[in-house]
Amino acid sequence: MSTRLTGLVIEARDPAGLAGFWAALLGWEPVGANTVRAPASDGGLDLVFVPETGPKHGLNRLHLDLASTSADGLRAKVSRAVELGAVPKDIGQGAVPWEVLADPEGNEFCVLEPRAGYTTTETLAAIVVNSLDPLAQAAFWEEATGWRIANREPVIVGLRAPTGRGPWLEFLRTEEAKAGPNRLRLLLTATSGGIPRPDADPEGNEFVVLTG
Repeated sequence: MSTRLTGLVIEARDPAGLAGFWAALLGWEPVGANTVRAPASDGGLDLVFVPETGPKHGLNRLHLDLASTSADGLRAKVSRAVELGAVPKDIGQGAVPWEVLADPEGNEFCVLEPRAGYTTTETLAAIVVNSLDPLAQAAFWEEATGWRIANREPVIVGLRAPTGRGPWLEFLRTEEAKAGPNRLRLLLTATSGGIPRPDADPEGNEFVVLTG
């Protein structure tokens, strides 16, 4: 079965409310009450908000990184996020040039300082997945998505869409194994028939496959 990455599924107590937050922050288009869609220039991916299956515990295994093009732009984006209901969050990051926040339901995300690698990503710089083995994870997801490994470092490996637009899919080294179901799950769409893939990657991160 051929699959492609089409978005991210996010559990929420209030799916419509959280969709509204992210639509306003990213400037993406609402599609119905619970889905937010990126423009083609930002990769055309969907954020799909669904009712939660349980409360959030600890840090999410997946998170979003937002891009900025200047120091003023970073501050403006953080201010806008706070106006919409986000709060600054200390996850032990220390003195870093980016800002860590949590959305209204506690999901961590970062607003990055200007970085050369994200000049063609528009608003959303990356979907980041904490990984025990970033290269092995990237290899699995390269096959699953059709994206290519375009950045390989000891602590992070990044996949890029064939179009060169939209966010990176990045696998960031961590020493902490997955514990419990993920609230954020990658969304794949099947483009041909065949046997469905397993619904979790080699490190146990659940994902969703839309078929038919």
